[in-house]
Amino acid sequence: MKSINSDQETEELREKIVEAAENRFLTYGYGKTTMAEIANDLNMSAANLYRYFQNKHDIAGSCAERCMSERNERLRVAVRQPHLSASQRLHVFALEAFRYNLEMAKDSPKINEIVDIVSSQKQELVKEKLESQISLIAEILALGNESEEFEIDDIISTAQSVYAALIIFDVPTFLSLYSKEEFESKAVNVVNLLLKGLTKH
Repeated sequence: MKSINSDQETEELREKIVEAAENRFLTYGYGKTTMAEIANDLNMSAANLYRYFQNKHDIAGSCAERCMSERNERLRVAVRQPHLSASQRLHVFALEAFRYNLEMAKDSPKINEIVDIVSSQKQELVKEKLESQISLIAEILALGNESEEFEIDDIISTAQSVYAALIIFDVPTFLSLYSKEEFESKAVNVVNLLLKGLTKH
């Protein structure tokens, strides 16, 4: 039976591995990073690295989970500001999701390689991301119903449709299509259009 200290040490080492790998992925790219290089950055053998992760895909998945967790927390804090109406929260959601992706693309231009790998190899993480975004939108819609801003019969189904309309602002792949100003303007316009359908008549 493992001790609590042993489990904690294992988790701490896993975190260090993920951090070292993330630094390499975002600097050199996923494809140009090897397990041996990650291990070398941590002064351990590649064989020892495989005790904690099966392969590079697994490490990339953990990097994505950490990034998603940070992103989700930022979105939650932004949309849960107490002075905002439900309509304002929906605007904040779209704009904050876009701005986060823009910052990531600017600070970490290799991020799309990890996105592509995770999308193809770790689809359960993609589904988890979708569910977390839809859940947050559902929270906004429920608040709108309570305040009588909105009149929605099926909150979950509506949240799924709202997210589908906003997905262009939530996926890094689309960032090259427009300028920052154009994207923000489009986000505002799309949310305004959605609000026409959500608002209580």
